[in-house]
Amino acid sequence: MPSSQRTWLLFWPCAWGLGIGSSGVPSLDILGLFGLGAFLMRGAGCTINDMWDRRIDAAVSRTKTRPLAAKELRLRQATAWLGLQLSLSFLILLQLPAPCLFLGLTSLGLVVVYPLAKRVTNWPQAVLGLTFNTGILIGYTAAVGGELGYIAAPSFTPAILTMYGGAIAWTLLYDTIYAHQDREEDTHLGLGSTARQLGDKTTQWLAAFGTTMISSLIVSGLLSELCWPYYAGLTIASAHLLWQVIYSGHVAHT
Repeated sequence: MPSSQRTWLLFWPCAWGLGIGSSGVPSLDILGLFGLGAFLMRGAGCTINDMWDRRIDAAVSRTKTRPLAAKELRLRQATAWLGLQLSLSFLILLQLPAPCLFLGLTSLGLVVVYPLAKRVTNWPQAVLGLTFNTGILIGYTAAVGGELGYIAAPSFTPAILTMYGGAIAWTLLYDTIYAHQDREEDTHLGLGSTARQLGDKTTQWLAAFGTTMISSLIVSGLLSELCWPYYAGLTIASAHLLWQVIYSGHVAHT
């Protein structure tokens, strides 16, 4: 998956959370902060993933040319690069309301453990969903941070928790499609994935994930009393997801 796509996959949940917290109109400056944060944390996540998986990547045709897997980069060099990425990300986090700090540091734990999930479960995509979509929680908290107070713990409305659940279903959908390209090699290496778990029933599960996502976002919008442009966007998203499910239906049989 191109790095620019991964950045957008991190940024959109942040924007959704900001939108809910600001009644649909987040400020451009805070959107910019989250955009830069998504770019940096996408890079940090890739670095952590490549550090954990350098030996596995060397055995997979799609990933064997990655710098650590190909031994073009040393582990200590990757560690130094990761330190720079996380330091810059932390500086951005400090620009947000104080309750965001707890959420940001907690989400880092998920970023670190996600690459290990495929070693112990066939549902690593669910862990990825928990990880990638914490931006919804952080974005919402950033938007309402002034109301929470400086030392208050984050709290979430039913609308934002419903959106978070829907976004996890979205991640399950797109990353299950993505995982099918490595299904045979994952089987050989004994690694788990939803592509292996769902097999020939992938299309039905993709439809279920998409339905869960859209339904959750509708409920979240109703609870937040959002206006018609939100639902117009969901209509377009629904059409795109339907196309993805239909077009990707062959992957379980290839």
